[in-house]
This record gives sequence, structure tokens and C-alpha cells, in this order.
Amino acid sequence: MQSDGNQTGQHPSDRETLGEPFAANEVRLSPRQWLAALAILGALFYLIPVLWERIEPLGPEPDYRVPYRLGSDYWVYSRSCRRACSGDQTLVLGDSVVWGHYVGRQQTLSHYLNELAGQEHYANLGVDGIHPVALSGLVEYYGRGIRAKNVVLHCNLLWMSSPRADLQEESEADFNHPELVPQFFPAVPCYREPISGRLGIAVGRHLTFFGWASHLRIAYFEDEPELRRWSDFRTWTIAHPYDNPAGAVTLELPSPDEPPSPKPVAEPWTRQGGVPRSFPWVELETSLQWRFFRQTVELLRARGNRVFVLVGPFNEHMLTPESLKVYQSRLRDVEIWLQQNQVAYCVAAALPSQQYADASHPLPQGYRLLAGQVFESPSFVDFRPPNTGRD
Repeated sequence: MQSDGNQTGQHPSDRETLGEPFAANEVRLSPRQWLAALAILGALFYLIPVLWERIEPLGPEPDYRVPYRLGSDYWVYSRSCRRACSGDQTLVLGDSVVWGHYVGRQQTLSHYLNELAGQEHYANLGVDGIHPVALSGLVEYYGRGIRAKNVVLHCNLLWMSSPRADLQEESEADFNHPELVPQFFPAVPCYREPISGRLGIAVGRHLTFFGWASHLRIAYFEDEPELRRWSDFRTWTIAHPYDNPAGAVTLELPSPDEPPSPKPVAEPWTRQGGVPRSFPWVELETSLQWRFFRQTVELLRARGNRVFVLVGPFNEHMLTPESLKVYQSRLRDVEIWLQQNQVAYCVAAALPSQQYADASHPLPQGYRLLAGQVFESPSFVDFRPPNTGRD
């Protein structure tokens, strides 16, 4: 007798009559079981990043800074923030000038401030390449632990030196840390990420598990320069068909002593062939970077932090006379806003020309001089540790 592919000899309609499920899978979950499965999955999403922090050490050495290779690993940045905020340290926030692009971690602004203070009081929370729009997102989503602290915030007018640096160009352009800029509003003119990508970034900011997954990729699967353009685990397995992926997870993070790649030339800008330039400065009233710098100040203060703003030091020797006049005008506008909003600040005096590597980065002796300016500034008194003998 023909069975129509049915080994029991029953027609499918007979199974429905007998109440038997007609499907290939043998396991079906009831609503209660679905809830239990979701609860287990949610617990794992929460617990895995928490437990990972216990087994992966984050170096507590003096003058610690986020390793260059982990500059876009915001999960590690969040850990660094929470650790720095657990004590009574003053946090130093900013871009590569704070991080120390041309110097070692023991030649940075925070290091020399610690030297003047006579103790490990200032924590370097700078990120190489971060601009004010991205820094605002970093503080909002990954610096939530920065509350009721003393904060030194660097203001670098280089980010307002042209429409491109200010992210105002209408044509698509690459820029640093696109994951940290507003994904929907206000619009960043040169940002062209598809809607699906923007949604993923926005959701990932609030789910620690996705930050941890990104951390694994950045810390352990992008350790070779040619792999850093790849964005997922699948591409790594294609390049390493015979390697065990678990073997790549060594639980050893890059060293904060690791220099940027490619390693910058730490020489005075004049020796590198630099000549005075005229920058096409943008107006502060229309500047996207200035808008978000102010937003960062307001966000930090709303969280109960006491904020000190360091403006500069910009390499004025690198500017033509006309460009220098415009820069000084922008500097006055920044100073007026800080005064009107009662923000403690210091406008750094220009360093000697040979102490600059480029338009805004000091060399080691330049950082020492800058730290002295900041530490001796009258408005910095409340940001010094007690018993320094300089109160």
C-alpha cells in the first residue's frame, strides 16, 4: 500500500484529527517556558560582562591611560572611568593632547600634574583622536560613573579650525569615533551611516553585552594592523582558518605604553618641515564642535561635577598673522562664555615654538611647562589635592 512518504500509513489530515503535531521539530515551548528561556538569556547578557571584568585584569599602574589600540573600545573606557571614580582622583578628559599622542604615558599632562601634586591625584581619561562631538557621547553613554568629581576638561580649538574639522561639510567624510556622534538628531552633515547601522549603534549604547562583544573583537581579534579594518569575527576566521579562536583570547590587554600606529615623529614641528598656515576658522555661533563642547560642560555639571576647562595650548607660532587674529578672536569668545557660565578655566599661554610637534600637541618639556601653568593658575586652587603647600 502506498504511504505517500508517511511511514505510519496515516494521511497528514489523520494526524490533525488525532491531535498529533505535524512539524519537523520535536520540541515546542509553552509560554511559561518561553519566559523562562528569556529570563535565562537576559541573565547571561547581564552576568557575562560583569564576570569578565573579574577575570580580565585592567592595569592599575601609575599614569595609566587607555591603550592606543583600545581607543574605540568604549567598554574598556567605561571600566577605566569607574575605576578612576572609585577614589578621590581628579579626572582629566580630552583628546590626544590629554592622552599624549607624541609622548609616553609618563610625559603627559596628568603625569606632570601628579608630579607637582606629589601624589597620584590626576587620572588620564583622554582618548586619542576624540573630538568634542564624540567626547560628548563618550561622557553621556560610557562615562556615567563621572559624578560628584573634580574634572579637568581640555578645550582644543583645532576642532573648529575648518568646516571639515567641525564636521560641517555636506559631502560624506571619514572622521574619528563615528559611533559616539548623534545617530539621529542633531544631524552631523558628513555622517552617512545607514539607518540599520545607526539603530544598532543606538541600541548598543544601552546594552553592556554588546559593548563587551565589541571589546573582544577590538582587544583580541584586531591586534594586527591589516586586520583593523575588519569589523567581525567571521573575517578573522577566514584569515586564520587553522587557528583556534579561543586561543586568541589571552586575557592580556595591550599595554598603555604601546605607542600609536604608525608611531609619530616626536620632533619640533619646524624640523618636520612645518610652515605657518592660515586656517579657515568657523564661527563659534555655527560650530558643531563648540556646541557639543558646551553640552559636555553642562552634562558634567548637571551630574554634580566641578569642572575646570583648560583652553589650549594652541601652536600660535604655526599661524599666519591673519589666522592668528581670527584665532585670538575665537579665544576671546570662548573665554566670555566660560566667564558668563562661571566655569573655572585657564587659557594656556603659547609654549616655546620648539615644544610643539604640530598645531596643538606639546612635546615632553612642553607638557611640563603646561602643567606648571595649570597648577599655578588661581582658578585651579580647588582642583589641587589638599596639603600641597600651594593653597
